[in-house]
Amino acid sequence: MNSISINPGHTRDCDVYFMKRALVQAQLAESIAEVPVGAVMVDQSGRILAESYNQTIRLNDPTAHAEILALRAAGAVLGNYRLLNTTLYVTVEPCAMCMGAVIHARLKRVVFGVHDPKWGAAGSVYNFSTDDRFNHQTEIISGVCAEACRDLLVNFFRAKRKKPT
Repeated sequence: MNSISINPGHTRDCDVYFMKRALVQAQLAESIAEVPVGAVMVDQSGRILAESYNQTIRLNDPTAHAEILALRAAGAVLGNYRLLNTTLYVTVEPCAMCMGAVIHARLKRVVFGVHDPKWGAAGSVYNFSTDDRFNHQTEIISGVCAEACRDLLVNFFRAKRKKPT
């Protein structure tokens, strides 16, 4: 089995670049009133395989999270559901559904911006990445561009909760 490491704030040089691309995707979600979460799938050579954003409302699909849409698109590009030696960049910690898909797809790494204390399954509520009952473990890097990721979410929900004057 792969070795596991959860490295808050420990990034590779390219992690910030790809997280900034995920933030652009999150802004696209926000522009259509979806929860602003963006994702980018990258292969081991740094080639972008897919980019996506939350579209659960637009598509009337509870599984249309940014991560799932990016995994589907990357699988189509590679012609395989196993996305070996790939990295998923996502602005918010993946939920249980998304981490389950990450494990099934056998991703090497997940890099996310901000923890999700209500739904997170990469260290906050659950930690799928270190559960040795699964046949695959994924390296988790958290805290990349955390302030920008957090600000996007906080401002989105603040605006949604603001009462009309």
